[in-house]
Amino acid sequence: MLPELRVGTRLAAQRLVTRGFAIAGDPLARLATAPWRYDPYPIYAGLRGRSVHRSRFGFYTVATYDLCSQILRDRTFGVRTRDGLEPPPATQSPLPQGTPVIPTFLEQDPPDHTRLRALARPAFSPRKIEGYREVVHKTTSRLLDDALAKGTFDLIADFAAPLPIAVISDLLGIPDVDTERFARYGRVLGASLDGTTTLRQARALRSATADLQALFRSLIAQRTEAPGDDVISALVRSLGAGELTELELVTTCELLLIAGFETTANLIGNGMWTFARNPEQWESLRSDPSMASAAVEEVLRYEPPIQLTQRITHAASVIGGVEIPADRMVIVALGSTGRDPEAYSNPDTFDLTRTPERDHLGFSSGIHYCLGAPLARMEAEIAFAALAERLPAVRAPRSPRWRDTTVIRGLRSLVLAA
Repeated sequence: MLPELRVGTRLAAQRLVTRGFAIAGDPLARLATAPWRYDPYPIYAGLRGRSVHRSRFGFYTVATYDLCSQILRDRTFGVRTRDGLEPPPATQSPLPQGTPVIPTFLEQDPPDHTRLRALARPAFSPRKIEGYREVVHKTTSRLLDDALAKGTFDLIADFAAPLPIAVISDLLGIPDVDTERFARYGRVLGASLDGTTTLRQARALRSATADLQALFRSLIAQRTEAPGDDVISALVRSLGAGELTELELVTTCELLLIAGFETTANLIGNGMWTFARNPEQWESLRSDPSMASAAVEEVLRYEPPIQLTQRITHAASVIGGVEIPADRMVIVALGSTGRDPEAYSNPDTFDLTRTPERDHLGFSSGIHYCLGAPLARMEAEIAFAALAERLPAVRAPRSPRWRDTTVIRGLRSLVLAA
């Protein structure tokens, strides 16, 4: 118990410092603190007023489209320090672990990133994704039938989360899926991207990590004995060929599961809340459901699920006229880039007919561009088209509940009237 008390005391002190910085006006601290985090866009506008902002935490933040795009594509920036030892994996609880934890390939630099991403890439090939189109259509119809039958339903719990969870679980070959449990794991691991802030969160993170590792170790053993045509079976063959370790395999499976539904669930939820505030755009989509693809891209620009990412300088760099030493963390404000007036005309207007001047950064860019982007796009496009065909209006009887997270922007719930 003593280690937990020490961790709890340290986390409480960190929360007090962060809130103090936020009250004093530090933009990065405000992004991490309620109530400011629930509407980050005014903060981003202030950050765009300078090329690079240095927070009281010692981190640097860039928020303009041009600088964010530059850093994401620059190979002199990585996701770990030059010694490769820091920062710890996002899924690392500060409490003693019962099971070992290593970084996912999203948290690694080449060559390990390149090797592990290449092993996972076939799961998201165009042919593989297209093969799931019918599954997505059928799952979408089934979930909407059940949700609309209720009259009033929670878009997140009844549709936006179960849809991608069902699809990615099928792709991985996970039987007997417990949607509610997986959604809870997603919330816990998603929140960890902000850093662990409470002892309760640390315990939940440790528990979720242990549960997921146990699940995938069991599935790996099964696929070793009786392989199938699912993604885990393919990765087990790579394990047998010595192309990755068992712990790397387990961690990759965890990443593919959680990342495979978290982004899509929040993309759908954020999109429908945006439509609720822009009913004329909903009418445009209802009159022409073929605009669903444009809707996906506009939501990713306007209200993206992933708001922040980080890079670390591998050498002293000059960004926007500001010199940043080696091994310093740079926060890349992805959520700001879609609202940058230097990149988009009328950026604060949600418009499905927009002809974008730039490619949005909703799925990041460079070597860490989202591997599952094609699947997320297809799922969201089918979801928006189906909702537009079956919901005459997007009526939210009460305000949505935003998640208490910064890196991931999404809703806890969004109650809609059928």
